[in-house]
Amino acid sequence: MENLDWSNLSFNARHTKAVVKSVYRDGRWSAPEVSDDFNLHLDIFAGVFHYSNSCFEGLKAFRGADGKVRIFRPDENAKRMASSGAYLDMAYPSEEMFIDMCVTCVKENIDYLPPYGFGASLYIRPVLIGCNPQLGVQSSKEVIFMVMCSPVGLYSTSKGLTPTTAIISRNYDRAAPNGTGRFKLSANYATSLHPYNLAHRLGYGELLYLDSATKTKIDEFGSSNFMAIKGDRYVTPLSNSVLPSITNKSLQQIATDFGLTVEKRPIPVEELAEFDEVNACGTAVVITPIHTIEDRPGLESDVVTASYHFGSPDKCGPVSQKLYERIRGIQNGTEEDPYGWCLVL
Repeated sequence: MENLDWSNLSFNARHTKAVVKSVYRDGRWSAPEVSDDFNLHLDIFAGVFHYSNSCFEGLKAFRGADGKVRIFRPDENAKRMASSGAYLDMAYPSEEMFIDMCVTCVKENIDYLPPYGFGASLYIRPVLIGCNPQLGVQSSKEVIFMVMCSPVGLYSTSKGLTPTTAIISRNYDRAAPNGTGRFKLSANYATSLHPYNLAHRLGYGELLYLDSATKTKIDEFGSSNFMAIKGDRYVTPLSNSVLPSITNKSLQQIATDFGLTVEKRPIPVEELAEFDEVNACGTAVVITPIHTIEDRPGLESDVVTASYHFGSPDKCGPVSQKLYERIRGIQNGTEEDPYGWCLVL
């Protein structure tokens, strides 16, 4: 194993010791196999190459202050993969199989799990792909389920909860009104790459998508869910096009514990002017504070029609900071886990 600088990890893929794989064929799953081969040999007609018969998940394992290893809410990721797989009409692992293979992956790669105190974690990436050769547009009958992992630092910055800027996407959509936005399908991310790259080239850290039907309501950021603080309220969009974030779901419970009122509802764009704090939230980022959101007629336009500002450009908002510290405390084992969110190995 290479010597890793735990204090300077980025959010990038890194080969570890092993991956865990299982194949669904002839109506049943094979016994999970632990392998040190990070390459797949697939037929060039495999459905994943032609019709994006693929979905994935993302979750994390943490080494706690007490030395114990915790995987955060793997049951929720298993349920979400089941939802995505069912939408693709492909076989998908049971909750037990999903969790067992994630646990095996962590144990096999335990030397790559960062020590406590570095703000780093072991990112777990379960992937489900269609592998049988096909030409017709149809769901895959043979499926590979594999779990890999990589030690990672923070998603977007090495400076922790440093606020960033965002631009509203008016001329690009992430998902159709009755489309696949609520599922974690690989195809959803392919459609977001071009506008995301445009936003980054313009100097923005995030891209905020609106509902594609009317372009009047907030959906989610390019990398994660939208959540905002408005007085004593935690506000997040209610939309069939938004991925149900497990981090957002957890933050909503913590917000309720802190006495905030959680509002899941349609959010008009103009309400941005009324928010005290705005964040992107998800597994990779946990919370990314947003201090400015700009609105333009299109990503290629030089005209800024509106600019919204939230708190300080130098630090996270106080309520969001409190929420962040609570969820990270649960993940690290420094705070009580009253809901049993962590699977302790």
